[in-house]
Amino acid sequence: MGKSFVHSFTRSARWIVAGWLGLSVCASADYSQHPQANAFVDEMVKQHGFKREEMVQWLSRAERQQSVLDAIARPAEKAKPWKDYRKLFVTTDRIQQGVAFWRDHAASLTRAERVSGVPAGIIVAILGVETRYGRNTGNYRVLDSLTTLSFDYPPRADFFRSQLVEFFLMTREQKLAPDRVLGSYAGAMGFGQFMPSSYRKFAVDFDGDGEIDIVNDIDDAIGSVANYLKEYGWQRGGLIVTKAQVKEPLPDGLLREVLEPVTTLADYKRKSIASVAVLPDSTLAALFLLDGDNGNEYWLALNNFYVITRYNRSQMYALAVVQLSEEITAQWSR
Repeated sequence: MGKSFVHSFTRSARWIVAGWLGLSVCASADYSQHPQANAFVDEMVKQHGFKREEMVQWLSRAERQQSVLDAIARPAEKAKPWKDYRKLFVTTDRIQQGVAFWRDHAASLTRAERVSGVPAGIIVAILGVETRYGRNTGNYRVLDSLTTLSFDYPPRADFFRSQLVEFFLMTREQKLAPDRVLGSYAGAMGFGQFMPSSYRKFAVDFDGDGEIDIVNDIDDAIGSVANYLKEYGWQRGGLIVTKAQVKEPLPDGLLREVLEPVTTLADYKRKSIASVAVLPDSTLAALFLLDGDNGNEYWLALNNFYVITRYNRSQMYALAVVQLSEEITAQWSR
């Protein structure tokens, strides 16, 4: 019996056992009878080659999760200001756990940094913020989460419908039963909480065992986070974000929600906005504002900060990752 067979068998068993243990309890709903079901099934059959009976069967097994709808209506990024949000993630125990995680997986992290240019500390911090280094990867069936959000959450139904399509494609490629895969309330999976489209596009076989598994294989998870950031344009070296000195009141139109850096520091200087860090005037940045412990905090996001927001578009998420990374790296370097 070859290594690949044993690995595939035990990997499938882990997914199945996880599914048996982690099913969320809810009022069942037969999504194969939903008004939008026929159009979805038609798409999967005609565009992606699934069997109609198979798709109807999977939708009939999907269960409506009210807790998913409740959770997505109150994410921490919207419910809390920065001064409170930071305290959720930049904590003593998360820092210490991050240092321990780095120690346990130093070889893989060193190789990921060398290949991608993404600092090991950033990779560790993302895994720490996302799942506490794999301790909390989610106990919702992804089939339930994505079906609920696709069909019963109109504000972002198109996005989650696209992820449901990607999820079925992913499970077919990975030879997984869709009703046995667990993840977050939003359908994110594994140590790094990849959505299905990101799983298919950015996940890599980092340990060279012939399989891509970011749910059970920590080496693949580390390499996949690094690859994700690299593919979105991470630049090796340099600052990620810096505080800004601002003369208030701030002129209208200078604060950014999407933090793609398109304004030079020279342009900001002409508007009485200066970087605390010493950087060339030609450096591109994007100004944003957060509510800190001592009032307004103005920040200038540089390229790599913008890249982190491609992982999660929240400004607070990205800054929490950076600051957790700084704390972990400082302790690791001692």
